[in-house]
Amino acid sequence: MSPPVTSATGADKAFYLTTPIYYVNDAPHIGHAYTTTAGDVLTRWHRQRGEQVWFLTGVDEHGTKVQRAADAGGVTPQQWVDNLVEKEWLPVLETVDAANDDFIRTTEPRHAERAQRFWEQVREHGFVYSAPYEGPYCVGCEEFKFAADLVPGTGEYEGQLICPVHGRPCEQLQEENWFFQLSAFTERLIEHYEANPDAIQPRSAYNEVMSFIRGGLVDISMSRSSVSWGIPVPWETGQVIYVWFDALLNYATAVGYGTDPSSPEGELYANTWPADVHLVGKDILRFHAVYWPAMLMAAGEPLPRKVFAHGWLLVGGEKMSKSKLTGIAPSEIIDHFGSDAFRYYFLRAIAFGQDGSFSWEDMSARYTAELANGLGNLAARATAMVVRYCEGILPAATADGAAEEGLQALLVSTAANADAAMVALDFSTGITAVKDFIEAVNGYVTEQEPWVLAKDPANRERLETVLYTICESLRAIAVLYNPLMPKTMQDLWGQLGANGSGATGLGPLAAQRIAGVAVWGQLPVGSSVTKGDSLFPRLEETT
Repeated sequence: MSPPVTSATGADKAFYLTTPIYYVNDAPHIGHAYTTTAGDVLTRWHRQRGEQVWFLTGVDEHGTKVQRAADAGGVTPQQWVDNLVEKEWLPVLETVDAANDDFIRTTEPRHAERAQRFWEQVREHGFVYSAPYEGPYCVGCEEFKFAADLVPGTGEYEGQLICPVHGRPCEQLQEENWFFQLSAFTERLIEHYEANPDAIQPRSAYNEVMSFIRGGLVDISMSRSSVSWGIPVPWETGQVIYVWFDALLNYATAVGYGTDPSSPEGELYANTWPADVHLVGKDILRFHAVYWPAMLMAAGEPLPRKVFAHGWLLVGGEKMSKSKLTGIAPSEIIDHFGSDAFRYYFLRAIAFGQDGSFSWEDMSARYTAELANGLGNLAARATAMVVRYCEGILPAATADGAAEEGLQALLVSTAANADAAMVALDFSTGITAVKDFIEAVNGYVTEQEPWVLAKDPANRERLETVLYTICESLRAIAVLYNPLMPKTMQDLWGQLGANGSGATGLGPLAAQRIAGVAVWGQLPVGSSVTKGDSLFPRLEETT
């Protein structure tokens, strides 16, 4: 009988989001950066709402692939992962401008010790036993496969069953291992997900998981005897914890699972667990939505509130992959477009949860139309006109009319719609709501023609009202887009003169709240507006 589960919920609980911990057998590509960017934007949005947030990412460093890659490179596995983490994985966080709170490595003592403690707890509860294993194992997936997982091969593998992800036959393993009694949790998982259908998203992922569980779960090996690179099974030498049953635990070990409740680590666990969102690629959904919650049930720990499986990034119709030569380093794109444009494009152009194709031409077109000619041009015109017509001092709006009232009402609905979409991980819809508001403001500028108003002193009040309205709109845009494009929005905030405190400023951009963003008239009259560098510079021609 499994132990009771208590939920560590409370009013002060932090919003806790994780990315998968990425496998370090090679350098990261934009598929990895895509997931991290989504997590970063969502956690920045929750911070902008005034919430406590804990954002975890990291790397998975054990298993057969790492051991073989190190052997091929003539170094130890630890040397191999240390080099990759230092030179490839940590730098990419800076490249995409991620503001994570922690970075976990599965080779860290804090993880290994707590992972061993977890499995000892599961064994004490009676859900681990010893038995022989014989069957297919995909080294590429680091996964024990079922016969139903494999597909008929073609070409050189015709007549053989292959892994559908890696396109090659699995290795046949025969080992004496320790097994996790996954089958004991079939009904409990079904009951949990029927009662909490939003715990797996999108809906297609939920349906896939429920179909798999209802087909009947079988026990799975939680250890390996033929692999030496891993966390030792605490009760038997010569066995290491199966890499997935080591890696999944990072979400709990990183925030203090298994530590003294009165210690800082224990208090962190109480304040963060359970995770609010596990972001994962759809190819690792089963591990996160079946094996992981069953493990937590076996240990008596609360279950994550949501697993969200996003789609694949495709290049030439194929999933982003180093092995298929479709992997593109994030720096290749960011060096050209900038990190904010990278963040904007991948969350604006692709519906999160669906597959999406990356195209350099499409990104260039969106950069030019939506960022440079859209928001960038709006900011440039607004600041230039305040500098030219008002000596850089933000004027007061004293002649509001129907046009201004229309923008004010649109901002209210924009903020509400964007907030609802973003917290639901519907990034494209949330971003588009703000983009549509930007287009409306640009339309307002075209209709009001402030450059014409400036020619007649009799229109002075009307000119100043129009200029204030544009700048106040930009104030709201900077807040709403700050989680998405933090560097550029900080520049815009400075150009609007909003950084100051007291009567001549609003304080730090990060301190502005989503809930109050639509309250009109916040940008102080008299603020010093400056014409800065272009927010989205013209792209250099590529060859």
